[in-house]
Amino acid sequence: MSDSLEIWGGVECSIVRLRERTRDQLRETGHFDRAGDLSLIAEMGIKTLRYPVLWELVGGDGSLNWRWPDARLNELRRLGVRPIAGLVHHGSGPKSTHVLDPDFPELLARYAGQVAERYPWLEMFTPINEPLTTARISGLYGLWHPHGTCEATCFRLTVAQCRATALAMKAIREHIPGAQLVQTEDFGRVFSTPRLRYQADYENERRWLALDLLSGLVDDDHPFHRRLLDAGVDRRHLDELSADPCPPNVIGIDYYLTSDRLLDDDLRRYPDEQTGGNGIDAYVDIAAVRSQMRDHARLRFRLKEIWDRYRRPIAVTELHNGCTREEQLRWLIEGWQEAKAARHDGADIRAITAWSLFGATDWNSMLAHQKGYYESGAFDVRDASPRKTIIASAVSQIAKEGAFDHPALDRPGWWRTECPPIKPARSMLLAGFGRMASVIEECCHRRRLAVRPTPPDKLTQELAQTNSWAAISIDDAGRSSRGSLSALTNLRCRFPGIATLDLQAARTIGMVETANAFLDLVVDGQTGMFRLLRAEPNNQYWIEAVAEDESGASYAV
Repeated sequence: MSDSLEIWGGVECSIVRLRERTRDQLRETGHFDRAGDLSLIAEMGIKTLRYPVLWELVGGDGSLNWRWPDARLNELRRLGVRPIAGLVHHGSGPKSTHVLDPDFPELLARYAGQVAERYPWLEMFTPINEPLTTARISGLYGLWHPHGTCEATCFRLTVAQCRATALAMKAIREHIPGAQLVQTEDFGRVFSTPRLRYQADYENERRWLALDLLSGLVDDDHPFHRRLLDAGVDRRHLDELSADPCPPNVIGIDYYLTSDRLLDDDLRRYPDEQTGGNGIDAYVDIAAVRSQMRDHARLRFRLKEIWDRYRRPIAVTELHNGCTREEQLRWLIEGWQEAKAARHDGADIRAITAWSLFGATDWNSMLAHQKGYYESGAFDVRDASPRKTIIASAVSQIAKEGAFDHPALDRPGWWRTECPPIKPARSMLLAGFGRMASVIEECCHRRRLAVRPTPPDKLTQELAQTNSWAAISIDDAGRSSRGSLSALTNLRCRFPGIATLDLQAARTIGMVETANAFLDLVVDGQTGMFRLLRAEPNNQYWIEAVAEDESGASYAV
């Protein structure tokens, strides 16, 4: 076991084929065009980074373009950051091929060998990200190419990707003998009501399929061997994987709030949920953290299951929560603590990974709907340049000191049952009157941020003399200095000392949206002046930093 738990980083880089278009997250989040992002990553103290060397970007038709990976990988090397090179991330390869192309494994292996020959200093590789998860979304749920809607297609995709991974690692090791395979997957557990236990048991066994294939465990006695053959998988391919396995050097678990699931056949309890089924029973499939099983939906339990099954080093290779800023922070810190607990219990846990450092777009629909729904990560990129969030501060301090504290962590995330606190939560002060003050107070309660109303004339004194960490004041008089109706809502936060944060928002933007955007900035510890703007036509907002010139006029930074 390594000496200490590390924190890694990752950049969302999916290139996904849909029926009418291809989604490219590197370009949609802007990272493709921002070379300066790599310095921001290094400044946080991250030493290991999941990073794309994607087949689709370089090309596969004889006209390879290495310009982008050359520049990025050489810069990471200069900065002292070790890449885990990802070759296919939910993708299908260049346009000339696809996963179910009989030549796909050999073609990917040829590309992998070219990568290793060009960058012989690389140490770690993920040839294909989440093979079973990608196969489910592409072959069972029909959202991505080839848009299959049957388990047989899912199984064929899984085996093809595992064969491609094994052949790719063999090609890589011809140039880099010590190259390590970091194989990622979502190993979420399925819980159920008693009637649906048979379905949960089936899915809980299926979740291991990709790793079992790579580890050479899918022989004639494996519970899925017959099913794979019945799905049209070539027996020779299973024999090949069994006879010449390619077990991971590090198993990567990608873990989200939605990873662990609950199947419930009592449809009356979920009038707003979509009903599914297996042809025998109808049921809903919901995140386990939204059910009575929330206390069983914990990362440490999934880590123990993986360790008990494979006894190989493990890293949490994606950890992300697309929510308000303090909930993102609580999820990251809970993941760090859960990984440490699993290490304490004897599992060889190497790292957790702050995923999606520059955010992600439209993952609330699995990229199926292009609405520009953005989730920030360690940086928020909805401005002229990436702006650090509290996640960046947490990652940096964990990387350098192994721990992080923030007043928002005095309360648990919404997905945990809240126990009586051992000590009072550190609070924010709130001074102001009117509807906006009420909205901010309500938003704080919903976000489990302790807040205490305070008379405006006591605000400075209370901030200096109590354990309060921020003081919010509201200019909600509604009129400009000339007496006319003001078009702006003005919010200010003072932190201990002299630092201040100001946000202006047009009154046409909803109060709840304004309050939550402001609270995100407060949790981030941002200072300076910002404007809240609304994007059309997707109706999302972004925050623009502004400054004043010598005449007092403001301008975007």
